[in-house]
Amino acid sequence: MLMVIVMLLMKDVIQDGHPTLRMRAKEVSLPLSQEDLKTLREMMELVENSQDNEMVEQYDLRPSVGLAAPQINISKKMFVMKAMDEGFQNEYRYAIVNPKIISMSEESTYLEGGEGCLSEPEDVTGLVKRAKRIKAKGYLVDLDTGAVKETVIKLSGYPGIVFQHEYDHLLGIMFVDKVSEFLPDIEPVRFGSDEL
Repeated sequence: MLMVIVMLLMKDVIQDGHPTLRMRAKEVSLPLSQEDLKTLREMMELVENSQDNEMVEQYDLRPSVGLAAPQINISKKMFVMKAMDEGFQNEYRYAIVNPKIISMSEESTYLEGGEGCLSEPEDVTGLVKRAKRIKAKGYLVDLDTGAVKETVIKLSGYPGIVFQHEYDHLLGIMFVDKVSEFLPDIEPVRFGSDEL
């Protein structure tokens, strides 16, 4: 029996100019449907595959640390992220639905190498002012069991930047809308410039 493996590839990621990327995403219905759970699993699989050098080469993937549902033409408030902190001490692996940033620090930061995005050409990067610390609430999804748990997340530094980038996608905002030429007097996050 022939088994067909279906996985998300770069061709499934829509590019800037597609109307879905500029729409405000809709709330995800809870309890989570099997279709939404499957979508989240596929999104995380793409992010994880894009962090595996063999998979990158075999499937022509671009390295990434996050993916929002609107980027695969599904206008729903959900995204996945898998990123290390700047010191490579802790991994932040989330599948989240209906997130809401409830507070942001007045102190700002930015990614020193500039942000990139799978929905922009590979050579498009830029400096984006972000909150240094955020607090968000939402529903974390256990991708193994499908269990959903309401939670509050506090993030800073690189994982905080990733979260804010993906959250913007749910509001119809692209990082290129926020790019600054210079960000003087702001301490950057020094880390590899993975695509978000």
